[in-house]
Amino acid sequence: MSNKLLLPNFMKQVGWVVLIPSFLTGCLLVTNTIDAEFMNATVPAIFNDPFLGESSFFAFINTEILPTLIGSLCIIGGLLVGFSKEKLEDEYIQEMRLSSLMWAVSVNYILLLIAFLFIYGTSFVNVMMYNMFTILIIFISRFHYLLIRSRKEIKQ
Repeated sequence: MSNKLLLPNFMKQVGWVVLIPSFLTGCLLVTNTIDAEFMNATVPAIFNDPFLGESSFFAFINTEILPTLIGSLCIIGGLLVGFSKEKLEDEYIQEMRLSSLMWAVSVNYILLLIAFLFIYGTSFVNVMMYNMFTILIIFISRFHYLLIRSRKEIKQ
């Protein structure tokens, strides 16, 4: 994996500052612990297809923007954390990064296949919503797990 595609190391800290609060807020939003109705706004939409209503292209719609903001911040924070250089970025770190990315994609698609086979109806829409974030979450978790494990092995 080329270092040219990685962000500078300081972006990892920025990513954590964005990812952790947005992830926790997203969990509260999904469990209906907080109400998103207080953040309504008129936003541009390329396509809008309301449940009971008329579809529209290139329109302005009034909607709850909190889920959009939280989802966007989770993605941005995850990308910053996942694709920022380590302080010491060597070939071993690059190999762990590539291995973690391949592992995350494989696990994600296995979970998605299971969902395709066994989950139906509106619950499947929820699974697809969560699926947007699982590759990043699995990748970050696996990569940092391997980093911590390799640091422990070096200390021994």
